[in-house]
Formats: sequence, C-alpha cells, structure tokens
Amino acid sequence: MMDCAAKLKEFTAEDLKACTNGFHQNNLIGATQFGKLYRGQIKLGFIGTDQARAVTVKIWDEKSRCITSIHDEFLMVKEEVQFLTHPSINGHPNLVKLIGYCCEKEVKAVVYDLNPWDTLHNLTGKDYLNWVQRLNVVLQFARLLEFLHNQDKPYLVLNVNASHIMLDWDCRPKLFDFGHITGGIIGEMTTLKKQIPISIGFVDPFFTAKGGSFWHTSCDVFSFGVILLGLIAKRGFEPECVEKPHLGLDCLVQYWAKKEYKPNGSLVHRSLQEDWGYVDEDGLAITELGMRCVEFFPRNRPTIKKAVELLEGLLVFQRFGDARPNKREKTFHGIGNHAGGT
Repeated sequence: MMDCAAKLKEFTAEDLKACTNGFHQNNLIGATQFGKLYRGQIKLGFIGTDQARAVTVKIWDEKSRCITSIHDEFLMVKEEVQFLTHPSINGHPNLVKLIGYCCEKEVKAVVYDLNPWDTLHNLTGKDYLNWVQRLNVVLQFARLLEFLHNQDKPYLVLNVNASHIMLDWDCRPKLFDFGHITGGIIGEMTTLKKQIPISIGFVDPFFTAKGGSFWHTSCDVFSFGVILLGLIAKRGFEPECVEKPHLGLDCLVQYWAKKEYKPNGSLVHRSLQEDWGYVDEDGLAITELGMRCVEFFPRNRPTIKKAVELLEGLLVFQRFGDARPNKREKTFHGIGNHAGGT
C-alpha cells in the first residue's frame, strides 16, 4: 500500500470478520464520524504473537455523507497510516498504535493494538469515571494536543470529538480519528478536506462563522474545552439532539455551560464533588479553564500550553503527584458491567 506501512499487517476483509465475529453487534463499541468501531480478538500466532490479542478495529463507511465527496476511496486510510507510523509520532502514549490495515473494496479499515474499555463519548455522562480519573483524562489529552501543536509544522486535529477518543482499561485516553488532520507530514488543508463536515457539537463557532476558512490551533482548544466541560459536568453530547429543535441549544455542552456559569462558580457535577481527591479550588479553576477554552473569539482562549500548565497546577496533582488513573480503590464503579451504549 505504501512504504511506511511495510511493517504493518495487511488484513483481508475475511480476517476482520473473523476477529470481530462478523462485525457482530455485541462487538460494536460505537459510531465514529466516518464509520464504526469494534472490539476484536486476534488468534494465537496470527501476527506472530505467542498469545491471543485484544484489538480495536475501525472501519470506514464509504456511504457516509461525510466521505462521499472523497474521490480517492483509500485517502483516509493512507493518511492515517502515514501519520501514525511516522517516527516523530509513533509511540506517543495517547495515540493509538497500528497493527495493520485493510484496503479492499468491501472493507476499508485499520486495526489498533488497543484493548478498549469504551469511548469517552459513552463514558462522559455515566458514573464509571471518578473525579481523579476525569482530571487525568483531561490532562493527558491536553498534553497530547500540546505535543501535536508544538511540532515544527504544527498538527491541527480539527475534529476533536469525545467519540474519537478511546479509554483503555487503565483509563488512558487514546485519540483514534484523524479524518481532518492537517500540518506536519500531512500538509496543508486541501480543498477536498474542506468539503468534509466537522463533528457537530465540538466545532469551533468562530471557524463556522468564517465559513470554514479559519484554521488555527485555537480550534482544537475550543473542542478540548467542550470535552473538559462535559467531563466535569457529566454531560455528554448526543448527536440526535440536533435533530430535535425543541430541545434547544442546551443539548450542546458549551451553550448549557454559558447559561449556567456564574463568575467564580463551579460546573462540577454534585456527585463528583463528593469524590476522593476533590477540592473546591480545583473545581473552580478547571471550570474557569473550560469556560475560557469555549470563548467565541480565539484570542480570548488560552493556548493548549497554558491549559496544560493550569491543569498541572491543580491541587490534586500537587498533593498526590501522578494521581494514578488506575487506582483500584475508587476505580471503575461497576467494572463488571460494560459501560458502552450510545
């Protein structure tokens, strides 16, 4: 397929059907903007391993309205492989690691070396994540964006979305969608990519107001702010809300937050305020950070570097150092039950 993919496994459609039990509904984790995400199991010895391996399989739906305008039907697979296998990117702890890909007419997919818990979209509004875990997710993801923005030729994700972030069983966030990524080895935004709509609910309104012509790291900061506010308020975004005008803009986290927020106030959910490690000062500080990130004008938003500095200065991290995301005494409320479902 391409030079950078030489060390990857080239899967067939039948291989992927076998490891996902025929793309069975029970293995479906959720929908992405461009397709679907499945749990998979690779059998012993299939890729030279001495044991079976849990993986994540992402498939593209070529009938999706988001990608019907792409003339090169393999473009997204090619760019993702190119990006994730590049030496400057490969191995980052908060980016998925590729095992292989499939580029057949019937199935276009990638396979990640990732034992998935669930997407952040499926977990945000539920009780499975405690306060410390939520802060760890926010901090780790902010550090990832800082890493991408600080490259010699900065990367812009431009499609930061809770449905495109997976948590593993140690509660580490892994970004797995790169459908709009620009910069670095990918290059500038193309006319073709401009035709692909960005996720509703997370898109920068200033970007929209400019007719989709404003490409800047602050776009990622806005989307990060939406995710942050959703996590601390336990409010997820349900895409179907957009199709129900009677629900109003409150179904969008950022609009709800702007209506509810009062200066020097907290938007942290009451149940999280009772959690281990919570202190009022942190609740106020992270609420203010979230509100600054979703300001309409980009100049009023912090850089992701400033966001990381503020997060690292929270009392919970100062007091406990690395507040372990896999701390078992308060981890995964009801771990025996799958947290998924959209």
